[in-house]
Amino acid sequence: MPTRKFAVTWDYRCPFARNAHEHVLAGLAGGADWDVTFVPFSLGQVHVAEGEAPIWDRPDDDTGLLALRAGTIVRDRFPEEFPAVHRSLFAARHDDGLALKDHEVVASTIAKHLGADRAAEVVEAAGGAEALATVRAAHETAAADQSVWGVPTFVAGAAAVFVRLMDRNPGESAEDRERGRVAVERVLDLLEWPELNEYKHTSIPR
Repeated sequence: MPTRKFAVTWDYRCPFARNAHEHVLAGLAGGADWDVTFVPFSLGQVHVAEGEAPIWDRPDDDTGLLALRAGTIVRDRFPEEFPAVHRSLFAARHDDGLALKDHEVVASTIAKHLGADRAAEVVEAAGGAEALATVRAAHETAAADQSVWGVPTFVAGAAAVFVRLMDRNPGESAEDRERGRVAVERVLDLLEWPELNEYKHTSIPR
């Protein structure tokens, strides 16, 4: 069977993005034959009101853009450490309730995996124009090419779907990793089924 290629969007502020990305990371850790592109997507920009300046023109006003840029830099410069950093930035927001706008929070979170010096370099670069342009380009391409409007959105070819997975996945055991693989494969199977347009539970049985 050929390698399965797909992309998935994220913003660290979304708990459902955290759930989905934990499953993706768990599947990859278990050896799933996937070629995954992790796509930064700014919820701050999505929620800009009509007539307001885009968040790209005032990045310091957004509570999640610093971490999003930093995560993207780690993705590109330190791909081997990206899964651990990615998990930790989600955890900083959702487990620890920390402010991802705070440079020290982002730096200390990344330092757990890259060391203090490299973490400081990442956060410094995250404040620059190049990092902002990279995230903006990814966001605008996803919005224009696949009509993406939120996170997490899975994209395979010309098809894209917004997904909410309800459970988390620590990815620590073989069972976790297999569960992640199965969850993501189910999402992709439905995504690639051309007859299905919408499928939504009327209530959450929890």
